[in-house]
Amino acid sequence: MYNFSDHLIDKLKTARRLVFFTGAGISAESGVPTFRGENGIWKKFSAEELANFDAFMRNPDLVWEWYQHRREVIHATEPNAGHYAIKQLEEYFESVIIVTQNIDNLHRRAKSSTIYELHGNMEKNYCINCKKRYDFVDFEDAKESPKCECGGLIRPDIVWFGENLPSDQFDPSQAAVENCDILFTIGTSGIVYPAAYLPMNAHKLGKFVVEINPVSTELSPFCNEILRFPSAEILPKIVEKVRELRA
Repeated sequence: MYNFSDHLIDKLKTARRLVFFTGAGISAESGVPTFRGENGIWKKFSAEELANFDAFMRNPDLVWEWYQHRREVIHATEPNAGHYAIKQLEEYFESVIIVTQNIDNLHRRAKSSTIYELHGNMEKNYCINCKKRYDFVDFEDAKESPKCECGGLIRPDIVWFGENLPSDQFDPSQAAVENCDILFTIGTSGIVYPAAYLPMNAHKLGKFVVEINPVSTELSPFCNEILRFPSAEILPKIVEKVRELRA
């Protein structure tokens, strides 16, 4: 059932540096909705209406309540076998780097060592005035948008529509792609830019690109190997294969 190509096996034998480019699909396997909750007020709004700075300034309480709802959903989930398999691969390779478009913190909860979060992290926050950090602070009882001690509004450290990706995450992600031997693109449609340029650039640089996704995506034509399986199913099998090869 899991027939890895000879080419992929050869690459796994010799590779030293891996990059995992992950999207919503890997989190969906943990039960994380791709953007909105299934019930309630959030059905009345599009993501674009709430995930932008102007919306936050117009109605910070509504936007904060929406993100609190999303945090509650995420707090009820756990990393899945795919997240943990990526962590396990650190035992066998010189470098395993995650470049993720997800904001759910699940890779960190799976204890992966090197993670670049292109779109931010829902568990991190900062004051829009003085920039004081409020990372991993429990705001569960906050019914309104909390304020910093300086009086400024505290916002989620998320890249909203119209905002640039943080250079301290994107630049090292580019470097990781340039230096990797294999890039795995997992659970992403490849339609969100500039993030999607990273696996495309890996292809352009001649890297071995593996897509793990049950369905075809915009990135499929740029991949050397395509594994049409859920990541929580196939990544543990890759760990088994690597363990066998490295034995």
